[in-house]
Amino acid sequence: MTGTDKIKRKRKKPKPLPMEVEIRQMQLKDLPAVFELGQKLFTAEDLPTLYRCWDDDEVMNIFSNDAETCLVAEVNGKVVGFALGSIMSKPRSAWRYGWLEWLGVDPSYKRHGIATRLVKQMTSAFIEGEARIMLVDTDEDNLDALAFFRRMGFGQEIKHVYLSMNLEDHPKYIEHKNIQRNGKED
Repeated sequence: MTGTDKIKRKRKKPKPLPMEVEIRQMQLKDLPAVFELGQKLFTAEDLPTLYRCWDDDEVMNIFSNDAETCLVAEVNGKVVGFALGSIMSKPRSAWRYGWLEWLGVDPSYKRHGIATRLVKQMTSAFIEGEARIMLVDTDEDNLDALAFFRRMGFGQEIKHVYLSMNLEDHPKYIEHKNIQRNGKED
């Protein structure tokens, strides 16, 4: 084998699921299960940026505003995956964008095509909603997600810099906390 030959890693094929996977539109009763699964997937250790954004209000807001682009994957009555999206329109523009905001599959159900089916059904929902472009974003270190989205046909990658500032050291924050603690301004 020469240095230019690629070594392909063989992945074990997952065992077939013992039951059918249903992809369907999310319902109000699914919110707790979707939130709980997201809590399991988007951890501070593995995905700190996503962890900061994932909360029950996020899930509820997306569902409340764009229920037609919120999907779940269900096996035997259990939510094992989800895709949450929204359609955005810009004023004075004919373009509508479908944004796949959250995608997750329970680790014990990965490599069974569930994420692929969720993205394909979301794509159809965006097309029905007259979106012309579909967007997705992920952390640049999330190599599995990047490889998956590339396989699904996403491209035109644009690097985006995410910055943060801890406000606890800011003088205004400290002043505000002192006022709250003392119950009055000094």
